[in-house]
Amino acid sequence: MMHNDVLRSVRHMLNLSEGRLIEILKTTGTPVSPDVMSRYLKKDDEEGYMEVPDEVMANFLNGLITFKRGKDDRFPVPEVEKRVTNNIMLKKLRVAFELKTEDMLSVLAAADFKMSEGELSAFFRKEGHKNYRPCGDQVLRYFLKGLTARVRPQTPTPTKKS
Repeated sequence: MMHNDVLRSVRHMLNLSEGRLIEILKTTGTPVSPDVMSRYLKKDDEEGYMEVPDEVMANFLNGLITFKRGKDDRFPVPEVEKRVTNNIMLKKLRVAFELKTEDMLSVLAAADFKMSEGELSAFFRKEGHKNYRPCGDQVLRYFLKGLTARVRPQTPTPTKKS
């Protein structure tokens, strides 16, 4: 899945401003100007669109973990991946939102996507492991949709008075 889509989804899910996204990146030592952040948040068919590089996405996800869970000096700073795959994004989102397997399955179910525990655990295996499975765009999309529903529940639509 495109990094820009994930960035926009997390921004919507947590109701974060562009400035807050920049602050999250700054905590990892990744300075991004407001102009560049604005370009990252554009859709790929909009003028001025800029693709989010792997390094920036990896740092954003590491910063999101710190943003959501707080800084813990007992643990080392997570490594910055050279290539960020859907599996890595899924893992880091799992850590940031402190989700257990059951939580992840319920998040996917909330988005009308059924998956077994074994299928889900295959995404968290090390690449090269016999049970490793690459996470497809569809799975990540459904996960983000379900997580958004969980984190940012829909507000009831006001009813019209007759």
